[in-house]
Amino acid sequence: MFLGSHAPKLDEKGRIILPAKFRDELSGGVVMTRGQEHCIYVFSTREFEALHEKIRQAPVTSKQARDYLRVFLSGASAETPDKQHRVTIPSNLRQYAGLSRDLVVIGAGSRAEIWDAEAWESYLAEQESVFSETAEEVIPGLF
Repeated sequence: MFLGSHAPKLDEKGRIILPAKFRDELSGGVVMTRGQEHCIYVFSTREFEALHEKIRQAPVTSKQARDYLRVFLSGASAETPDKQHRVTIPSNLRQYAGLSRDLVVIGAGSRAEIWDAEAWESYLAEQESVFSETAEEVIPGLF
C-alpha cells in the first residue's frame, strides 16, 4: 500500500528516484499513465494488470467507457527502475502533468501519484477545507 508524501527532484533526463517506502512494491516494474487532476498515476505492474482486467469488462457499447479507456491506456508507459531506484517519466506524461524540477509523490493506496510541487500545494490547500467540511458519507461504511 502506498502512503505518505515525498519530495523527490526531477533530474535533467526526466528521472526521479523512487521513494524508499515505495521501492519494494515497485521493484518489479511500474506503469505510469495520465491521472485525473493532471497528475501521473503510478501502479506496480501487478496492480495495473488487475486494474486492466476490470477495465476490460466495461461494455464496448458505452461511449464513456471507450473514451476513458482510450485516454487512460494511450498515455500508459511501462518502466523499469534502474539499480539506483530511478525511473524515467516519459516526456508526454511530464508535459501532461506540467512537471518542473520540484515534485511531490504521494501515496494513494493502490497507486502512487506524481505531482508538480506547486500544483500539489495548490490542490491540497483547496481540498483541505473541503475535506474538513465533509458532512456526508463520501466513502460508504467509512464513518
